[in-house]
Amino acid sequence: MYDPLSEIEGCDLLVRLFRARGYALARNVRFREYGVEFDIDGWDARARVGFEYLTSEDDDHDDLSLVEYQALMDQQRRGELSLFVIDEVEPISAADLEEKANEFLDEVEAARKTRRAKRPAPRGAA
Repeated sequence: MYDPLSEIEGCDLLVRLFRARGYALARNVRFREYGVEFDIDGWDARARVGFEYLTSEDDDHDDLSLVEYQALMDQQRRGELSLFVIDEVEPISAADLEEKANEFLDEVEAARKTRRAKRPAPRGAA
């Protein structure tokens, strides 16, 4: 058995992972887009990639309603942003969080490569 992570421990781990992958995360940023407004735990506004760790410890389950979550996931499916959301409903170990976050970041990178490959070549390119 393991001790589940606190929100602070989880967020610190995620920040290290995201930054190691090249994201310039800001912590605890006010997110206001798509009719959704909440304090996101980590966000790279330029890359449009971030994470939210929902816990009762920080009383943030009320910050992101199901409707708002669905609005964000709709935007994610459209490629407008990439948001990793972890909910404490199921306790998670540091190793499991790291594995899930790396899977998410791998998917983000694969999707970016696919989008770049689909872009038409600039005019005049050989």
